[in-house]
Amino acid sequence: MDSKRLKWVYLITLALIWGSSFILIKKGLVGLTPMQLGSLRIIFAAIFLLLIGFKSLAKIPQHQWKYIALTATLGTFFPAYLFAMAQTQIDSSVSSILNSLTPLNTLIFGVLSFGLTFRRAQVLGVIIGLVGTFLLIINGALHHPEQNYYYAILVLIASVCYAINVNLIKKYLSDLSPVSITTGNFLVLLLPALIVLFFSGFFEVIAVESVQHSVLFVMILGVMGTGIANIIFFKTIQISSPVFATSVTYLIPVVAFGWGLLDNEMLTPVQFLGAFIILFGVYLSAKKE
Repeated sequence: MDSKRLKWVYLITLALIWGSSFILIKKGLVGLTPMQLGSLRIIFAAIFLLLIGFKSLAKIPQHQWKYIALTATLGTFFPAYLFAMAQTQIDSSVSSILNSLTPLNTLIFGVLSFGLTFRRAQVLGVIIGLVGTFLLIINGALHHPEQNYYYAILVLIASVCYAINVNLIKKYLSDLSPVSITTGNFLVLLLPALIVLFFSGFFEVIAVESVQHSVLFVMILGVMGTGIANIIFFKTIQISSPVFATSVTYLIPVVAFGWGLLDNEMLTPVQFLGAFIILFGVYLSAKKE
């Protein structure tokens, strides 16, 4: 299959996997704290990737390990905890919609720091996306006073981390295989995640039934939503562009919203409007592709 078709196959696959990640986080938080969930997500992904990709580590030149460590921190470590903390207060469907700002941030940081060119329509897309974000958050806070929408800022920070990460991978790690990048990332993160888990109190509650059920959800999240998905994502970046790869966030909210409906989540009409405005802004920002 040629790269033009293959990148769309990868994009749809990623949307299905990552769109399901938000409901898995929600189920994982039933018995786990955000720090426990984030750590276990990284640990399960690391074990899986080291089993299938350990030999690929030898292909990483010594001078590129600093970029491996940097992309691991920005692209996985911080977001794993930020999303878990955010979803203790906001719905999984809202979290997924805010995550769709990643292409906008990718464009902004690409222009500011990585020499990416842009067009007027893309700048307009960024502005429109920000307006939609404002509507979504403000209206959600008004209609869901039981939820703390300040936690939405954590998702926005995570999307910035993703955006910087994508540009770094495209600029400094394009010559490495996706398996090498992903396995290297999680080798770097394994020890920090184990340390956080140790001090999170997890081993004092591991015998609790609700904790064990949550661990199963996080295992799926770690292997599928983090390990396998990252390999596909890095491959998508290499055969397309950072903005195209992050445009998977057009589709993620659709999948996540479907799961949210099944779990009795619902957006207000104004939040639907905000979500539409965000996705339209993202479309304009990626239109160059």
